[in-house]
Amino acid sequence: MTTRVPARAVILAGGLGARLAPYTTVFPKPLMPIDGRPILELVLRRLKMQGVEQVVLAVSYLEELIRAFFGDGRRFGLQVEYFREEQPLGTVGSLSLIKGLPDPTLVLNGDILTTIDVADMVAMHQQNQASMTVATQHREVGIDYGVLDVVDGGRIVGYREKPKLSYSVSAGLNLISHDALSHLRPGERCDIPDLVARLLTAGKTVIGFGGEYYWRDIGRPADYELVNQEFPGIKREFGL
Repeated sequence: MTTRVPARAVILAGGLGARLAPYTTVFPKPLMPIDGRPILELVLRRLKMQGVEQVVLAVSYLEELIRAFFGDGRRFGLQVEYFREEQPLGTVGSLSLIKGLPDPTLVLNGDILTTIDVADMVAMHQQNQASMTVATQHREVGIDYGVLDVVDGGRIVGYREKPKLSYSVSAGLNLISHDALSHLRPGERCDIPDLVARLLTAGKTVIGFGGEYYWRDIGRPADYELVNQEFPGIKREFGL
């Protein structure tokens, strides 16, 4: 059976982008340019290539600039709609108020650049009958100190000099089934970690989707610079 990508996706594009200040003081983060194009345009291009037809942009901060640039989405081959958050609803709270969402719903941040294969992610989601699937990336965090393992009484039982800790981190892209959406309360602020905690408490299946796909979050200046350096090597993945 051919796996179909949800035809309608929700992109979170309302954040303040505080970590990219002062750029984002007058410029919303989804419009930050990568190779001369807003990162949100690249996100839309990638979704279009994978079968998405309609996009809901959840907006708030400097929304007028986002609306002015993307309009109804026609020039990108998509139908773009807007959902304005009158008050901050977190990374998933807006889904409780958006009507007509597919099952599952693809929800992603508007400030990530990735070549993830959404169809493969949907296939894994369906095979596991998951309530929610979280795209993941492997990251290592270096500690610039000697780390001590200390037990009661102050006795040292281990010493690791500047260790590297390995983690699976959220890539800011999720598939959320309708049964998971039922755990949201209309109009309530809710973040992805809160929803995951509710689902696990309810005994629901939440899985991670990893892989070797390209992924960057432009939230920090250093990462934004890296994306601009790396993008020429992957631009064909975005139809450019």
